[in-house]
Amino acid sequence: MRLYVYLLEGEDWAVEDSYVKLKVGKFKSKTRVLKNTRNPIWNEEFVFRVHDLEEELVISVYQHHDNSGIFSNVYGDLVGKVKIPVWSVTAEENQTLPPTWFSLQKPKSAKSVDKYCGKILLTVSLHGKGRDLSTDHVGYVNQTNDTSKEVEVTSISSQDFHGFAAHSKKSSEGKHLIKNIAGHFEKLFGKNEEAKKSDEEESKKDDSSDMSTIISDYEDIPEEPLVSHNFEEVIERMRPTSEDKEMPGDLPGGVLLDQTYVVSSKDLNLLLFAPDSQFRKDLAELQGTKDVQEGPWTWKSDEMCVTRVVTYIKAASKLVKAVQATEEQTYTKADGKEFSVFVSVNTPDVPYGSTFKIELLYKIMPGQQEPSGEESARLVVSWAINFCQNTMMKSMIEGGARQGLKENFDQFAEVLARKLKVTTSKLVLEKDQALASLQIEQQSDWEMAKEYFWNFTVVSTIFMVLYVFVHILLSEPSKLHGLESHGFDLPDSFGELITSGILVLQLERVYYMVSRFVEARLKRGNDSGVKAQGDGWVLTIALIEGMNLPSLDPTDFPDPYVVFTCNGKTRTSSVQLQTLDPQWSEILEFDAAEEPPSVLDVEVFDFDGPFDQDSSLGHAEINFLKHTSAELADIWVPLEGKIALSSQSKLHLRIFLDNNNGVETIRDYLTKMEKEVGKKLNLRSPHKNSTFQKIFGLPPEEFLINDYSCSLKRKMPLQGRIFLSARIVGFYANLFGHKTKFFFLWEDIEDINVASPSWSTMGSPALVIILRKGRGVDARHGAKCQDEEGRLHFCFHSFVSFNVASRYCGGDFLVSISRNGSYILMSHNVSMGSNRTIMALWRTRKLPPDQKEEIVKEQLEKDEKLALTEDAASYLVVEDVQMSKIYSAELPVHVKSLMRMFDGGDLEHRVMSKSGCLNYATTSWETAAPDVSERQVSYKFNRFISVFGGEVTSTQQKSPIANGTGWIINEIMTLHDVPFGDHFRVQFRYEIDSSTVHNSCKCDVSVGVMWLRNIKFEQRITRNIVGKFTTRVKDTLELVEREILLSS
Repeated sequence: MRLYVYLLEGEDWAVEDSYVKLKVGKFKSKTRVLKNTRNPIWNEEFVFRVHDLEEELVISVYQHHDNSGIFSNVYGDLVGKVKIPVWSVTAEENQTLPPTWFSLQKPKSAKSVDKYCGKILLTVSLHGKGRDLSTDHVGYVNQTNDTSKEVEVTSISSQDFHGFAAHSKKSSEGKHLIKNIAGHFEKLFGKNEEAKKSDEEESKKDDSSDMSTIISDYEDIPEEPLVSHNFEEVIERMRPTSEDKEMPGDLPGGVLLDQTYVVSSKDLNLLLFAPDSQFRKDLAELQGTKDVQEGPWTWKSDEMCVTRVVTYIKAASKLVKAVQATEEQTYTKADGKEFSVFVSVNTPDVPYGSTFKIELLYKIMPGQQEPSGEESARLVVSWAINFCQNTMMKSMIEGGARQGLKENFDQFAEVLARKLKVTTSKLVLEKDQALASLQIEQQSDWEMAKEYFWNFTVVSTIFMVLYVFVHILLSEPSKLHGLESHGFDLPDSFGELITSGILVLQLERVYYMVSRFVEARLKRGNDSGVKAQGDGWVLTIALIEGMNLPSLDPTDFPDPYVVFTCNGKTRTSSVQLQTLDPQWSEILEFDAAEEPPSVLDVEVFDFDGPFDQDSSLGHAEINFLKHTSAELADIWVPLEGKIALSSQSKLHLRIFLDNNNGVETIRDYLTKMEKEVGKKLNLRSPHKNSTFQKIFGLPPEEFLINDYSCSLKRKMPLQGRIFLSARIVGFYANLFGHKTKFFFLWEDIEDINVASPSWSTMGSPALVIILRKGRGVDARHGAKCQDEEGRLHFCFHSFVSFNVASRYCGGDFLVSISRNGSYILMSHNVSMGSNRTIMALWRTRKLPPDQKEEIVKEQLEKDEKLALTEDAASYLVVEDVQMSKIYSAELPVHVKSLMRMFDGGDLEHRVMSKSGCLNYATTSWETAAPDVSERQVSYKFNRFISVFGGEVTSTQQKSPIANGTGWIINEIMTLHDVPFGDHFRVQFRYEIDSSTVHNSCKCDVSVGVMWLRNIKFEQRITRNIVGKFTTRVKDTLELVEREILLSS
């Protein structure tokens, strides 16, 4: 049996500093000491193990003494005591003695205080075998002094209570006698076997429990767990201690969940942490957690908190087997409206599990009232990792823990959203409010100067200067000594010499500090507080503070400032002087960009002057795709670097990414990409976008551009889909429930190559994406290999044939992209539209903004030139193409005879066949414009002319010379099935005019290369084309001359 004693308060006590001791049998406990009050209020609960109803509850009140000398009374003076027999409680209704005032009995000891002792208010409840605790246990005690409002309080002296209890004892003894007689009869007839077994089992449990709870007479009894159905009552007991507590701040690891639900904060707390919560069961089923054992919530009177222990077996993941986990959950605040629960998770069986613990903080706060009048509650869950030992794997452990917690709490939010309605009015710190508070906190230059110059060096220097100045005013002109002369005074002693030297050094130091302060103020620049311009994605950074920044000079503090870099643009903070924990409170904004940024680079420098090279104190990289907007709104960023890691340096930032132009920004971005890609790009549906974001855990601003079916080549091919968005390339596959997914940034890609078709790729070319060194670590499981330089290689290919691949997925994997963004045409069956999608996205994300603008201008010009090639009448003459004269000679043939080379007759076919052209075909001349005729020519080079073979199609136009004595022929030639053939066009110009020599003509031939897209090899390819066609034109015209002369 257990005896619950609720000690409420005392009244009219003879002493001010007191405490109470309680004793039942050999078990003892005591309250905390209350000082400076004669009406103490405890509201404490005590639980005792009771083995005999004849035992007494003895409550003794002692006066507390601060002194503890050798001859002093360690336990204090006894003020009075109360004795209550345990058996007397059994006579009460439900075996519970209601709140009752007991007068303290004066002790007979000579050391007792000879005054009125006062009285004490308490209630007692007895719980034993076979009783229903759900109706007996009393868990709520009113926390106010006026307890009569809650329950009927009676007053009784200790002697009266003994007399009252004597009568109850007789009644109780009669009942026990009848029960004993009935038990004897049942034993005689053998009807009590089952009851006997159950009694024996229960007695064994009591004995084992008794052994575990035996303690010293001078120690408090162990804490007794409160049963689960009294969870609400236990939480209510924390209200007095929680009313003055503030809600703790978020843990430094970041926010995992920040959501508001249509439910009261009290009900949300019950749903999450009540024993046998159905929500916890559903979450465990979804996450595969097994063997969940929830310990009872236990009140700790010394710490004034409620705690419990939960153990479970965490489901196995790809890298870690199923492991045992232990959670210690502790309420740090519970005032009925606001709740905070601190959770420490220990997983010793995971790799390096003994070196760290995961810490979680659940905060439940009332939210804004809904328009419908319903209550709402905001739930914020933050995390941190506490390293118990130093380890070299710290960064890896933090990254793995962050990823695992993010996945777990995504499922947590999913299950909670099924149970509760998510409110539309989230109580999240608004951007304007957060930034407004920072603007108020900014220090003025006068305040910073006061803080910087208020030190011993400056103060002592000022004092010495004033002292010397006053000394000069009070001193009379002295006589000349030694080598002195008029106007040239020298120190007259070594003391004066030392004093002068110290003064000079002090003045030099102050001058250095003043100049450094002025330089630092000038370096503040115009970045802080400057508003962003333009429409699109606006990045706002609130730089709040730094912590534990390293110092390069062990004798001096650093002067830190921060440089932020995003999309090729930089923003610089002000310089904070002489501090390891700088306070900035500055706001920096980046101008609007067309596409959302992927990465923000942060680097902290130590200011060394306007002309010196500043030294780096640490750096960090923030990936926007790996953090939610709630996390970015208040984040501590750990700095990397040797000295930064050793100092555990951090920056406190608030980052906001907003689209101030809505969906129009995305449409403008797609329109721009259409010019690069050469085909229409449509905005995907919200459902497909949300599915894409959910698969890869991306923020809501990420939008899908296209996706294709493909195969990931590792040891075994894995069929899935590749996704292209504005910032990432992602792959997802689901094979019989085994999911494989990863993504990496466009900026992480260093090179893209095409592997030749082979048996391993099912006869289709494979696209090999090579990442930069150190990039794509989270996607390592999808890489085919890692080269000697540490770069990851990802291999994708399609199982279908070339033609089907072209029709089905647009040929996205049949393209080779060089380092500067150009691509190689591999097969004429491949559609280049989707190739341009990959190339354009990569190049757009890779290049800096100024080069992007140049590329857009050049692309517009190229598009205009390409449009000219589709105009049947006037595109053949492009004025800005640089033409080189490759042939000029006077031939001994007439103009009309030479023009037979362009009439499609027997001479033309015979000459072109001999010059290596296969399948030569021409169309007849047709009038395209006044005095302009046009025809089409097609043929194929043999292998002696080009190792690629290749097909040639060209368009020729001829028009008479102004004086009518000759012809001008312009030709635009397109080469197919050769490397980079779609990147350029070859332009020829033939000028054939009559000569002054009889039966002869003058022939000039010029050639030029018109580039449609920029590539790295423009000059080399141009030289190759001009050189090749110089020889070919010369040989062809010589062959024409020979054939004409032979035929004549």
